[in-house]
Amino acid sequence: MNIISLFSGCGGMDLGFERAGFEVIWANDNASSVWETYERNFPETTLDKRSLSKIATREIPDNIMGIIGGPPCQSWSVAGKGRGFEDKRGRLFFDFIRIIHDKKPLFFVAENVEGLLSKRNLFAYRNILNLLNNAGDGYEVSVQVLNANDYGVAQNRKRVFFVGYAKEMGKKYCFPMPKLEKPVVKDAIYDLRGEIGASNIIIPEGLKSVPNHEFWQGGYSYIFMSRNRVLCWDEPSFTIQASGRQTSLHPDSPPMEKIGKDVRRFVSGKEYMYRRLTVRECARLQSFPDEFVFRYGNLNSGYKMVGNSVPVNLAFSLAEVIANDIKQYMKGSDINNKRFLASEIA
Repeated sequence: MNIISLFSGCGGMDLGFERAGFEVIWANDNASSVWETYERNFPETTLDKRSLSKIATREIPDNIMGIIGGPPCQSWSVAGKGRGFEDKRGRLFFDFIRIIHDKKPLFFVAENVEGLLSKRNLFAYRNILNLLNNAGDGYEVSVQVLNANDYGVAQNRKRVFFVGYAKEMGKKYCFPMPKLEKPVVKDAIYDLRGEIGASNIIIPEGLKSVPNHEFWQGGYSYIFMSRNRVLCWDEPSFTIQASGRQTSLHPDSPPMEKIGKDVRRFVSGKEYMYRRLTVRECARLQSFPDEFVFRYGNLNSGYKMVGNSVPVNLAFSLAEVIANDIKQYMKGSDINNKRFLASEIA
């Protein structure tokens, strides 16, 4: 089941869909910081490194089942300036829709920040939804905010997903039910614990082969110190940030002391015990396997790649439903009259 990926990042959503039986044959991202990582982990996928706004539809493969991706979300973030379509990054959503309109896949999945559904972005949201519904020959679009922790990810992370089915399928996508088990930090990274030294982690011999197990060192901003940043072993992680400086603190760190409204400090004499999560620990909390290796020239790029990703297990849960729906649809159709070969759904 061939699909393409737009605004792919390092490939979290792509990996989830591949696990569900899809094949990402072509991907696109113009951020040079992700290229080496993506090509290392998806060697069979053609990666186009241009801005999607510069790519003509005819240059993208035909006969694809679906299109997946996460158009840039900074323009819609509640924490950001909320410029939406005034920001050129926000307008890239139109390029995502353009490719859907021209390629007419059986399905599409678009991921974005929850802030897109905020009151101030209501006009933009309605505009996007209308364009998606009317792209190509028409789509039935389902929209829902999902928390990654409900789908096998040891992290509280809320994102909005748009899933569209071509009207020819005759059905609407139903989001998967949350899983009963909610993984916590301990489930994801407890085995990576190491003794904390004055300036680094003393990694046990058995863990030295784990890639990307390194952490950002440096000062902490006033904003960082305004609230608790220490994770708890028995709770889901806070949302993984796309910044080394803003990364949460390891659960073995002592509780931060509150000394005033929106002001906290580290326990005096134990400052050396506070450290940020490593890139690999963040990746584990995003449900990436250890064999998925991140390549970066500087440490912050590693954190950014991980923090901007769709959690793999969440993507798999979404993709699994789509794969089953498409297989049922194709089995009940006259395949000879369709634009897909039977071999693609074997």
